[in-house]
Amino acid sequence: MTNEQVTSILEGKIQLIETAEGALYLVGPIKLPVNLKGRTVHFHWYCWLDCKEATDDFGRIIEKLISINLAEFQQSSVLAYGDFAEADEALIRMHSICHTGDIFGSKRCDCGFQLKQSMQMIADHGAGALFYLANHEGRGIGLFGKALAYILQENGYDTVDANLRLGFADDSRDYRDAIAVLRQLRTKPVTLITNNPKKLEALERAGMNVAGRRSLWGDQSEYNKKYLQTKIGRSGHLGESSCNND
Repeated sequence: MTNEQVTSILEGKIQLIETAEGALYLVGPIKLPVNLKGRTVHFHWYCWLDCKEATDDFGRIIEKLISINLAEFQQSSVLAYGDFAEADEALIRMHSICHTGDIFGSKRCDCGFQLKQSMQMIADHGAGALFYLANHEGRGIGLFGKALAYILQENGYDTVDANLRLGFADDSRDYRDAIAVLRQLRTKPVTLITNNPKKLEALERAGMNVAGRRSLWGDQSEYNKKYLQTKIGRSGHLGESSCNND
């Protein structure tokens, strides 16, 4: 197979999304069978790359990637299920990466539970998408910053004060790229899986058609009790009793 043939195959799977700072290059869909609670569920996987250059010459972009060590930079992605673009009702989850919870199964937070549970909710619903946001570790402070914050938490600070004492914002996450990708993949209303009203507000400010919210509580234990209390008491998350399942 020639380089031209390879480029032709790849170009058919790349979409250009122009932004104020440059462009997002969205690759997919890619078939991704997933083991979800012992059952194989077929998702469609997308990944995007944030670049300063905006061009529809995708061959040029692909060639430039050779000189960039992409493994040094985290890229976000999407798992879409069912007819996400056209289904009348679709669930979405904006999930911030959590190295300790998602990968290691840490019980200091509820992130690993939320990841798997939201995927299950989307599959059960029949249509939806999970946005896995790779630059959101520790609410935007990065993995090393999160490790420092954990040490402070072990010495009496809650999650909010630990971030602030290190000189970080409590929550510096930015959803603009994810919303741009969402708008590319679907224009119909979406229902957001979240306990965090800030995520809901971000979608609404961007003019997205938000039909409602689904709560996502569970996996509470002695290890994350204070963490969950801080989410509600200081970060404004909505508790289980205030969920809206419409």
